[in-house]
Amino acid sequence: MGKVAVGAAVVCAAAVCAAAALVVRHRMISSRKWSRAMAILKDFEEKSGTPLAKLRQVADAMDVEMHAGLASEGGSKLNMLISFVDNLPTGDEKGLYYALDLGGTNFRVLRVHLGGKDKGVLGQEFAEVSIPPHLMTGTSEALFDFIAAALAKFVASEPEGFHPPPGRQRELGFTFSFPVRQTSISSGTLIKWTKGFNIEDTVGEDVVGELTKSMEKIGLDMRIAALVNDTIGTLAGGRFYNQDVIAAVILGTGTNAAYVERAHAIPKWHGLIPKSGDMVINMEWGNFRSNLSLTEYDLALDAESLNPGEQIFEKLISGMYLGEIIRRVLLKMAEEADFFGDTVPPKLKVPFILRTPDMAAMHHDTTPDLKVVGNKLKDTLEISNTSLKMRKIVVELCDIVATRGARLAAAGILGILKKLGRDTVKVGEKQKSVIALDGGLYEHYTKFRECLESTLKELLGEEAAETIVIEHANDGSGIGAALLAASHSQYLGVEES
Repeated sequence: MGKVAVGAAVVCAAAVCAAAALVVRHRMISSRKWSRAMAILKDFEEKSGTPLAKLRQVADAMDVEMHAGLASEGGSKLNMLISFVDNLPTGDEKGLYYALDLGGTNFRVLRVHLGGKDKGVLGQEFAEVSIPPHLMTGTSEALFDFIAAALAKFVASEPEGFHPPPGRQRELGFTFSFPVRQTSISSGTLIKWTKGFNIEDTVGEDVVGELTKSMEKIGLDMRIAALVNDTIGTLAGGRFYNQDVIAAVILGTGTNAAYVERAHAIPKWHGLIPKSGDMVINMEWGNFRSNLSLTEYDLALDAESLNPGEQIFEKLISGMYLGEIIRRVLLKMAEEADFFGDTVPPKLKVPFILRTPDMAAMHHDTTPDLKVVGNKLKDTLEISNTSLKMRKIVVELCDIVATRGARLAAAGILGILKKLGRDTVKVGEKQKSVIALDGGLYEHYTKFRECLESTLKELLGEEAAETIVIEHANDGSGIGAALLAASHSQYLGVEES
């Protein structure tokens, strides 16, 4: 009996030891895996670093590329497109103007009533129209006939007292957010369609001419006074309210910048110097890439994108891509460090499933147990049962990606200020320089916006920072286009009858 008891005790002890060994082994493996996950995070953080010296190099490179792009066509990764906008709004514009904003699967038509000196915008109305999918891949005539009919319907609702006098045309600003080769303030040929449109017979045609033909067909007497993109519209909207506005930056799904250049500083401009002496330049800055450090995740994202090697700056700083960079880092942590358990969550393998608004919501989570992060991981990626420790890592990852994007965007703005000589304060001069900013990323992602603004101050230094102001300019693509129709009206200087 005693021997059996001893044997049992030995077996039990062995089992306890084995179990303890398993626990220890499991802890060691868990600890190893956690260390691997942390190593992936730290490596990404180091390679995403944006110390001030690095940002200054980016700003200097932006300045150099701007000069090169103005000197000759194709001289730089920055296209530095001449917009033919040489008259920005002064704030004195008066009358009723229309705008058409076409940039995706919906378009907007707007009517803006301007009150003249010191009166600003007295009123505005708009209608939004969805484009039927078959028209996005049909014929040019069918698409523009549809747009013209919607425009005519909107014009028909014009209040009685606002009809133009006999012989006077209504005027429209046309925001067309697709790649266009501009040939004058009111003409431009389509280079290619994007955003799901594919209408072959429009490519190489003047989009203003196409819309005008469709309007004439139905007897709509309206002149397209300005063809612009949303960034130039934002610049115009900013300038209308504040004459110190010198540049506009869009930070939304995509990104771009436009600014006011002296016409004589554009070697590739062979036209007459405009009366104002100014010319608005559409930088297409999303394509900038000098001095940018790319991580393995950025390189993979670029290689798998629809436009490899293009729009590198945009892929680091804009709303379309920030959430996707986070997904790629989390996927590596899941694959190499079992970050979310033994299996890789299937949804984590789906490109672009994690959108930047999801990232912003997680980054802004202030609940003690990071409940918002837990819910987003569960709802978006179907990852449940995350620990607080894991959720903290996800927030840290959001911070790394947003901080890098915001700081690089600030460096880009510094590059524009350098080009214009506004990055330092000259003796006896305290001229204000205002940058108009718009776009969902800037407007809704608070931590991104705050980081951008504080980084720009840091780069400029205290004295110069006091002369630079960032203002949120809303709806540039709508009101801005109407304002440009007003500032390029054929009736400028003609007395109201």
